[in-house]
Amino acid sequence: MSYLPRIVLGALASASLFITVPASAQAPATPAIPRANLGVYPPWQDGRNNDAEQRGLEFTVPEVDNLADFHGNPVQPMLVLFVGGNYFFAMAPLVAAFEARYPEYQGRLYWETLPPGLLVKQIKAEGTITVGNMTWTVKPDVYLAGLAAVKTQVGAGILTGPAVPYVTNTLTIMVPKGNPAHISSLTDLGKPGVMLAMPNPAFEGVARQIKASLAKAGGDALDTLVYQTKVADGTTLLTQIHHRQTPLWLMEGKVQAAVTWQSEAMFQEQAGHPIASVAIPEAQNTTAIYAGAMVTDAPHPVAARRWLDFIRSPEALKVFQRYGFTPYTPSVTKAVE
Repeated sequence: MSYLPRIVLGALASASLFITVPASAQAPATPAIPRANLGVYPPWQDGRNNDAEQRGLEFTVPEVDNLADFHGNPVQPMLVLFVGGNYFFAMAPLVAAFEARYPEYQGRLYWETLPPGLLVKQIKAEGTITVGNMTWTVKPDVYLAGLAAVKTQVGAGILTGPAVPYVTNTLTIMVPKGNPAHISSLTDLGKPGVMLAMPNPAFEGVARQIKASLAKAGGDALDTLVYQTKVADGTTLLTQIHHRQTPLWLMEGKVQAAVTWQSEAMFQEQAGHPIASVAIPEAQNTTAIYAGAMVTDAPHPVAARRWLDFIRSPEALKVFQRYGFTPYTPSVTKAVE
């Protein structure tokens, strides 16, 4: 499937119409300007992660005008979801299943898929956010992230409990197709000269799980090497939004390896992108629990409760399982929430 926006496809189609002129009147041929491979730029789902029924002018230019993690219409939505971004690819089928159960919400959901720490900052800013030259305000009904993050915000009064856990996930090493750096384990990430992308611990919750796995594989020394020494010498690049930057940097050749959720690697491979993964042994891996809770003073509390009930339903769990998530059970005791 092509990931070129329809406006670009239309322009290409129009360019195929031409008028024949005499050879003497034709301008000298000039070399074509190389174009970036737009297929590597997000958004990667050809508009499917947008619940708005009336979209007006479609204008997405991946290199310069591209709001990949904001979905739907923020004007008078009936349900607003702030979702930790590492399952952005599952949201479109989840929303479709939710709307099949509750048709009155059809085309009226808005959701954001940013790192959980950034979503908390937006909540504290009364729902206001600025991207480039655009500022808008939308107050969330539900916050979905790691269980520990949800419990923390319940304790802070930002969310209203209880926390509702629903699925678990594990880590993998994401590499470019062909694995040119020959990464075979977490310890290989500490090799000099291997360029890494790593989530920023300041606001990307997955960094906590990654650091735990690094310590299991190589002790505190490996954690320090990857997250301090290599950051200082420029061979670890910290992301601001790992679920977008990590695969993009790998496809662009900017980095050679990264640690992500295995569901993210599965999505990239399913999308046909030149991405592969290296399994992390169970003894070194870390399991995370995903959970949600209603935002205090949620504008749409009935819809919020319906979503939190739905997210644990067989329909929702079937969507998650497409990407390797496992339904949560209370027996999951070794997880780093």
